[in-house]
Amino acid sequence: MHFLDQAKIFIKSGWGGGGAVGFRREKYIEYGGPDGGDGGKGGDIIFEAVPGLNTLIDFRYTQHFRAPRGHGGSGSNKTGAGGDDLVIKVPIGTQILADDEERTLLADLTEEGQRIVFLRGGDGGRGNASYKTSTNRTPRQHGTGWPGEEMFVWLRLKLLADAGLVGLPNAGKSTFINAVTNAQAKVGAYAFTTTRPQLGVVRHKSNEFVIADIPGLIEGAAEGAGIGDRFLGHIERCKVLLHLVDANDEDVATSYRIVRDELDAYGAGLLDKKIIVALNKIDMLDDELIAALSAELEEASGAEVIAISGAAGIGVDWALDKLLEAIGPDHARVSDDDDGAEEVEWSPI
Repeated sequence: MHFLDQAKIFIKSGWGGGGAVGFRREKYIEYGGPDGGDGGKGGDIIFEAVPGLNTLIDFRYTQHFRAPRGHGGSGSNKTGAGGDDLVIKVPIGTQILADDEERTLLADLTEEGQRIVFLRGGDGGRGNASYKTSTNRTPRQHGTGWPGEEMFVWLRLKLLADAGLVGLPNAGKSTFINAVTNAQAKVGAYAFTTTRPQLGVVRHKSNEFVIADIPGLIEGAAEGAGIGDRFLGHIERCKVLLHLVDANDEDVATSYRIVRDELDAYGAGLLDKKIIVALNKIDMLDDELIAALSAELEEASGAEVIAISGAAGIGVDWALDKLLEAIGPDHARVSDDDDGAEEVEWSPI
């Protein structure tokens, strides 16, 4: 399935049904009178966040959504049936934005089953019975029904994950996520092997959490260099970031600063998140060089550096311990593999 995290769609709620013009003609009702019923209300446009979806690809092929209009009223004071509501199902983590220069945020669906009535259908028109007065005994006017609302909106998906992986291209992010989850991210010895975000579920020490891998950042990503910073939105909701630095880089401190500068340029509070720094791909280095590179990286980051190798499995459990500690036991979910643990409800991506 292709990954799509932005889509522009047109939505329109239903018109209200027209009111009826009718008169009673019954044998034992001497003067009869108006009995035209009101029209039914038009259908609403409703957005619902559902599990099992992690892409907006469906909205590439269907971009116009119109709710049915209400049915017209009829004689005997019968109100027309309302139009059915149109429920648009979107992945959890979808934002609805206005189609303006600022892309104003209109709604944010972050929980499973969350629903929002986004556009209300038009009210039905009045039947002629409702126009009857003491001086207007046989009204023939009626309402045609109120129009629905319509607008273009942007849908933007920000995947929900507990932890996110950041780093330069070829820092080993895809290898790491493949090592700790069942994800099957593509791994290659060239830049930008990862072209779209990847999600995986980590099961560690009777707990599980969701980790996200995004395409690598390069210098100038905030200005659109490389793939740019488009996918950084998918880690905005993460509680902790794991910053991987390739131990084979010429200057690990510079590699670290490049990514940090791009996170700072993007904003959205990414620099305020808990960040764990890891020196990756140490399996081909000796202990003395690992210690020297770790010290250099610690001086640049001002934080403890863990030395790991996703390919060889060195230090991976250490990194997962750090991630689990940062996420916190209240947010990590109990793994199904632990038969004696209480199951905690959670929302799959």
